[in-house]
Amino acid sequence: MKNDPVGALLEVLELADSEARTHEDIFTGVSHYMSSGRIFGGQVLSQSLVAAARTVPDDRRVHSMHGYFLRAGDATKGLTFAVDRIHEGRSFTTRRTQAYQEGVPIFSMIASFQVEARGLEHQIPMPEGVPEPESLTDLELHLDELSATDRLRWDNRPFEFRHVTTPLYRSAEGPHEPSQMVWMRARRALPDDPRLHRAALAYASDSTIQESILRAHGLAWLTPGLNVASLDHAMWWHRDGRVDEWMLYVQESGSSSGGRGLGTGRIYSRDGVLLASVAQEAMTRVPAELRAELQG
Repeated sequence: MKNDPVGALLEVLELADSEARTHEDIFTGVSHYMSSGRIFGGQVLSQSLVAAARTVPDDRRVHSMHGYFLRAGDATKGLTFAVDRIHEGRSFTTRRTQAYQEGVPIFSMIASFQVEARGLEHQIPMPEGVPEPESLTDLELHLDELSATDRLRWDNRPFEFRHVTTPLYRSAEGPHEPSQMVWMRARRALPDDPRLHRAALAYASDSTIQESILRAHGLAWLTPGLNVASLDHAMWWHRDGRVDEWMLYVQESGSSSGGRGLGTGRIYSRDGVLLASVAQEAMTRVPAELRAELQG
């Protein structure tokens, strides 16, 4: 479904029951097309959430997950998801999901689900004075400035992204600051299923989260020799929201060292409701000569 990216997203999130019989719950899935041949990290973590949710009562929704990317996945091969039922509580349910390809684990995650409950309420307000998404350019329109080969890395994605500052394809324009804001939404409407929207939000949360690290050093994605890979991913869902409506992803990086950078983010609905918080550490390597130049 290369020409229908949202359809491709829904297809990969529709896991099948496996015929395998073990002490675990087993599901199988497929990957959508990736020009690099490698599975997008947001895909496998969202599929792992779907697998876990399939073993949880309908009145409980995921509120947190912590996962590790263990190996690069092959987008041309199928996936197997094994779910362990770790804990069944009156309010909370805990699941562990391992994603495998050809018997080798590529992603490991623990997620917690909760019965809806009332409690204390507060949130960090959404930044003020942010340009409306309609006044900004869809990220894919910036692809015209790239070669056909480079365009394939970002083309045909199920979410559209509109950077409040310029995107980081060829160059990092503007101040070298460890922060940025990006509007995002699915390219068409999704079914009215809160669990699906939470899984799809996890998918989208793995996009652009590393860019605050790169922007701090004036690096673009196409910087020669740059090597970036997600190491782990944590996410907390605070409130329900729709991913097919505009959301503001506020991102910053508090630290980069040892060939790793930390990116954090807050995802708001358009009307300022804090939907989720995200944290990810990524491998960020540059050639020695470029590193020396940046440290100047």
